[in-house]
Amino acid sequence: MSERGGDAAGARDFDVVLVLSGGNALGAYEAGVYEALHAAGLHPDWVIGASIGAINGALIVGSPPERRVETLRAFWRPGAFPVEALTLPWLSPAMETGRRTGAVGWTAMAGRSGIFGPLLSSLAPWTDDRPAIFETNQLADTLARMVDFDRLNAGPCRYTATAVDVQTGDDVVFDSRDRRIEPDHVRASAALPIAFPPVAVDGRWLVDGGLSANLPLDPVLADPPPRATLCIAVDLLPLCGPVPATLGEAASRMQDLLFAAQSRRTIARWQAAHAGRDDVRLSLLRLAYTEQGAEVAGKALDFSGPTIERRWQAGHQAGMRAAARVAAGELGIGAVGLNVVECRDD
Repeated sequence: MSERGGDAAGARDFDVVLVLSGGNALGAYEAGVYEALHAAGLHPDWVIGASIGAINGALIVGSPPERRVETLRAFWRPGAFPVEALTLPWLSPAMETGRRTGAVGWTAMAGRSGIFGPLLSSLAPWTDDRPAIFETNQLADTLARMVDFDRLNAGPCRYTATAVDVQTGDDVVFDSRDRRIEPDHVRASAALPIAFPPVAVDGRWLVDGGLSANLPLDPVLADPPPRATLCIAVDLLPLCGPVPATLGEAASRMQDLLFAAQSRRTIARWQAAHAGRDDVRLSLLRLAYTEQGAEVAGKALDFSGPTIERRWQAGHQAGMRAAARVAAGELGIGAVGLNVVECRDD
């Protein structure tokens, strides 16, 4: 058994590292990916997350293995409203776009219970006294209720969350191997400026780790595990996409490019750094949420039941494809070097 792995990890001859990106409501895709990996026995030895990825990671690592999917479902609530009940067969693409856009507007006004409050809730006297549109104090309560932080900090699976110091711009890494993680460390990782207030941790005001690296690969690529490793990186914002035809599509595509280009540069940088090394055996499989044809501008605020369910299902399908490639021995796990494996949709 690996030092921090569970029983399933002990039966493998390689470690599994799960890296989860930011993307707010798009994070249901990550939960679907995890459900498929869990069913295939690919339980992670280490979970690294930024923003919503840090939240999903805490829900996973801070739950007993047999309850991890249940905990993710309780947070995301897929299935609470059957897709068929709210997305009827005769619903045209234009009507679906209208439904999603309406959901974005509703969240912008009412917030998302358990994560952030309604519009201008950050002005309430009991919240953090920092400029923002929404308060996130309730996220700390949700995490304290749903995550077993004793398990997260002392359990077999390592946990890492990233943030950025808003004053210095320094990257900040919270790792359960080095310190105790609490709800505010996770909340800081998801504190996207303007929308959410910075979070004070150890005398520093911290904001969303995705501003520096939305797909936080640096912790594992800077210090790869000694064993052969499969790193599954789930990226919620696709690098490739069609030419925008509307202003809304242009706004959405701009967001994708701002964050996804970070990931491309990070991977290229570490490929160059590890070139020629024979003490690294890491296969990196990037799963990108590319099925975004129906998404709208402001997609990160669409927490509506049908949309969450569809994202979860898309992630589950991607996770099943990844698990099948692992079982078929297609990923070169154990090969010397940093081996980047392209994801495949078929």
